Amino acid sequence: MTHSSQQLQYHVRAGIHSSEGITQSGSPNTATNKVKPKVSSLLTCGRMFLRGWWIWWVLLTLSPSTCGLEISGYESDEVICSQGLSDCTMKDEIILLAENDGVDVQNLTANFNLCSDTKETCALCLVIDTEFHIHLDKNMEDEGPSGNNEEDDSEEARKPKASLTVCYQTASTMPTCKKAEFSVNQSAVTQHNRAKVSMVITKPAGLSFSSKVIVYPSSLLHLTQRVVVPSLEKVCSLELKTCVEECQVPELSIVIPKEKNHVELQFDGKNNGSLSVCIQHEHNGICQSWERKTIPLYSVTHCMCLKTWYDQNFVRSRRCPFANMDFSQRNVWQNVSVSVGQGQTNQHCELLLWNLSAPCRLEGEVWPCRKEGSSCREIRGLRQQLANKKWRQNRKGLWEETGYFEDVDLQLSPCVMVKVKGMGHELGPFCFKNTDRWRWGLLVVFVMLLFCFAMLVFFILHSFVKKWVWSWHHGGFVKIGREGRVLLLSPPDVDDGVSESVCGLGSLLCKQGFNVSVDQWSRKEQCALGPLPWLHSQLLKLNTQGDRVVVVLNKKAQERTEEWVHTHKRVITKKMADEGLPQIWSPYSDVFTASLCLIQADKQQGRNGERFLLVKFDSSPSSDRNLPELLQGLPLFQLPLSDPGPTN
Repeated sequence: MTHSSQQLQYHVRAGIHSSEGITQSGSPNTATNKVKPKVSSLLTCGRMFLRGWWIWWVLLTLSPSTCGLEISGYESDEVICSQGLSDCTMKDEIILLAENDGVDVQNLTANFNLCSDTKETCALCLVIDTEFHIHLDKNMEDEGPSGNNEEDDSEEARKPKASLTVCYQTASTMPTCKKAEFSVNQSAVTQHNRAKVSMVITKPAGLSFSSKVIVYPSSLLHLTQRVVVPSLEKVCSLELKTCVEECQVPELSIVIPKEKNHVELQFDGKNNGSLSVCIQHEHNGICQSWERKTIPLYSVTHCMCLKTWYDQNFVRSRRCPFANMDFSQRNVWQNVSVSVGQGQTNQHCELLLWNLSAPCRLEGEVWPCRKEGSSCREIRGLRQQLANKKWRQNRKGLWEETGYFEDVDLQLSPCVMVKVKGMGHELGPFCFKNTDRWRWGLLVVFVMLLFCFAMLVFFILHSFVKKWVWSWHHGGFVKIGREGRVLLLSPPDVDDGVSESVCGLGSLLCKQGFNVSVDQWSRKEQCALGPLPWLHSQLLKLNTQGDRVVVVLNKKAQERTEEWVHTHKRVITKKMADEGLPQIWSPYSDVFTASLCLIQADKQQGRNGERFLLVKFDSSPSSDRNLPELLQGLPLFQLPLSDPGPTN
């Protein structure tokens, strides 16, 4: 598309204009009359590109940024040629093939505009203005009208062709090149007149707001220009923001319902799906993401600001609606926290450290003091100001400031007082606790508590301990289930005294909750069944988990046991010598001798003491070494003849 040169005034110059090769009057220098060599080799173009790659970084730090924007009436790429140029077209070009054909670029200017045909929506566009001389070879200059009757279209066909290639790029993208081609009217363009071409590139690839861009004509890196795309915040601060989509921000309103302890955030209802909110304390604080539509009233402070936006590429709106609310200032005072500690210098001198944290920065004073009763007397000459430059924000989002006091005796447990500007009272005292003193006191208290706990446990378990001690001194401790069965067997040849003791022991065990069977109470069943069947029937009722058979011993029972052992050995010897069974007295003549046989069987199977235990009614202590060999190893309890004593 071809436009007149008057259409070049549609934008505001915002870049750096190169003046190389141009005098103050605008005429070219003599050096420009010489024809510059043409880049005809891809290898030469590649070398120049690599050699000049680092140059644009230097230019990037030396040139100023764009200073303004206007709306241009273009919605697609356009090329605009000055008078004397026709058939102007623009197309993409590959960087390695880029070259200028028939032109000698003298000046290049680049800037950014907002392009729109309706002014309702607009987009970023790059405008590149170039000024150049056209150098025609001899054959082209000699060609002209022959004076014959030629048609106008044949004259148009004889117009020479020329082209101009301009490239642009950012630090993170490869160069993008645009080639403008046009026909030259030799009668309108001379060596002393400069031709002009403007390229309008809408939505340039790889560019966004705040991008730093370099623009240069192909093979002429010394004419490189640097431009900076205006930031989104700057664009949105202008009157043109209404047409820029990225400048749209959510409409936020604050509502504090009565009798409710929160603040409601209400939005305009547009694009709520992509709406984002973050909360920031102070202008340079960390903005923490907030996904709820309410804010607790106790956390609202005067320095709290809200940032809202629709998308990551959109501008963010910042509002601080609580700055002039009284309760927000009180919330800051109520959330002030002060702590003190101990420090040390490189010279091993003690320091009193203090740390103050609050939701917002504060102004005030901090000083050390020494407690005297209910008051705290100031240590003169050590006051410090809460300076803004020392504040920093921690991970919890609170602002904190730290400091220290020298020449303070920590052995006297000094304190710290704080005065915050605007508060009607002082904060403190916050005292340093000397741990060397109370560590020993804590140890003493711990020992006393441990002793008291032991005494309490001993008192609660007194009866159990008493029974355990008694059992230990009388043959060991044997655990019997509380509702278990006990089979009580009397010794043979029982006299009246032992019989009464056995019955008394059985009655006492019954009172303790045991299920007791006594052989003396079952004489009728023994006569009906026989001693051995009755004993086996009673053993079948016993559970191996805690049930016991108690065998009462006296002097005659020990003698009977010795006889049974001796007879049993003699029977075994006789059996080994003679295949026939001897006619001897049966070992199962009564319940006691039957129990001896069972005790021997348990001992041979390694279960000695699992079912049977022994009781002697004798006040004089004795050990199981005095017992027959068969009974040794069984638990032995010694009870007084008149009172069987405690049982477990």
